[in-house]
This record gives sequence, C-alpha cells and structure tokens, in this order.
Amino acid sequence: MSDLMTVQNAAGPVAEIRLNRPAKKNAVTLELLADLVAACEALADEPGLRAVVLSGEGGDFSAGIDLSVLMSLAGDLEGVKAEMLAMEPGQPNRFQAPAKALMDLPVPVIAAIEGVCFGAGMQLALACDFRIAAPGAKLSIMEGKWGLIPDMGISLSLPRLMAPDRAKALIMTARVLSGEEALAEGLVTRVEGDPHGAAIAFAEELAARSPDAVRASKALVDQLWGQAGDGLRLEAELQAALMGAPNQMETVMAQMQKRAPVYK
Repeated sequence: MSDLMTVQNAAGPVAEIRLNRPAKKNAVTLELLADLVAACEALADEPGLRAVVLSGEGGDFSAGIDLSVLMSLAGDLEGVKAEMLAMEPGQPNRFQAPAKALMDLPVPVIAAIEGVCFGAGMQLALACDFRIAAPGAKLSIMEGKWGLIPDMGISLSLPRLMAPDRAKALIMTARVLSGEEALAEGLVTRVEGDPHGAAIAFAEELAARSPDAVRASKALVDQLWGQAGDGLRLEAELQAALMGAPNQMETVMAQMQKRAPVYK
C-alpha cells in the first residue's frame, strides 16, 4: 500500500481511513483507489473492528479524480471503455470497486466531510453508511461539468437517499451544495462544526453496542433498500457512450477555455 492513503487502528474497535494527498485536496488517483479497495478488504477480516471513519487530510475530503488521471485515460479511450465494460453481472469495474468495497464492509462506515467533496470523492462519501459534514463544506456530483455522468458506484447509493427528480437535478446541473444544503437534500446525515470529531464520537457510540446487532442492522437495511447490481453495468455503458463523443469533448474544451460550449 502506498502513502496516498493511511489506515489507523486497523484492529479496531474504530479504524480510520484517511485520503492522504492534502496538497491536491485529496484528489484521487487510480493507485489511491486500488489502495482503498485493498484496505477495505483487509479491514473486513479484522474480528475486533466495530466501525470505520473515512476522511481526508488537510481540511478537504476529496476534490474528485485528479485531472492528470483523466488526461492519461484520454490517451487510450477505447481501451478504457473496454475495461469499463468487461465486468461480470452485478460486479464492479475498477472505477466502481472502491465504492462497492466501502459498502461491503460489514461494519458501519462514517464519512467525515470537510472542505470540498466533489465527483469521485462524493461517490465515495455516498457509499458510506453515514455522512457528517461541516456547514461550510462544498459537495457536488460534479461529473456533468465535464459532459459525463457519475459512474463510480452511485447506482448503489443515491437511489436509497433521494427521490429521482432531485437526483436528476443534481446530476444534470453539477450544482455545488453547502453542508446545510446537502442535509436538506438528504445527501448527508448530520451537519457538525467538527465533522471528524463527531464521526469518531458516533463510531465509538456504535462500537459500544452489540457488534452482532450492529452488523445485522446494516445487513438488514442494505437488503431491504436493495443494492442495484445491474446499475453498475448501466453506469459503465452510459459513460462509455459519452466518453470522447463530440459533445463531451466540447464540454471539456469549453471548461478549459472558460467559454460557453457550442453543442451539436
């Protein structure tokens, strides 16, 4: 595992996962995402684990995918699309795997959100069981800004949190919400002045409960609300069709050149 992410107190009862690229507002790379999957898989086997807190170093949760990653993927767009679509039914591709890994942890996962929480970072936060945000945090399902859709596991999380009309509005507009606005939309669980401290306190409260009952409670709600496994395939198919298409490229160029896009 690299130093792009840290895991503290892995044996529990409360473990912490921290995204560790503060100079880049914890923008995620493919290596960081792979590290997150590995960390979740390792934590799932810890018998003393009772809860996990996910946060970012340096006052930001995550600015989303690092632009350098997007530029590198653009060099082999057809290969990226083929990889995205090479998935077993109900199973994630490598871009969706981190969110799925967070959801698959058998214990509660609490996201502590400060600063920015955009794009891929937002999808990681949504994959957690609870989200505690600072009032001044900035949250956005931001992929629409680049002519794309969210495709990193949002089909597993957002349908359980929002009515479809509200979800469509946020996905289509890429609107940036404050912590308070995100609470009103149902995207976060609570707003606290110290989200990390509040997340730790909540995790410790859960850790004091019967671990069997807490794990069963998570499993019960997840199964009752359902996890749309087929949605992972839909995410990949829709995104692959958008990537590199004329209007998506025009969206990117307009953003870079700070002008209004001209669509066909």
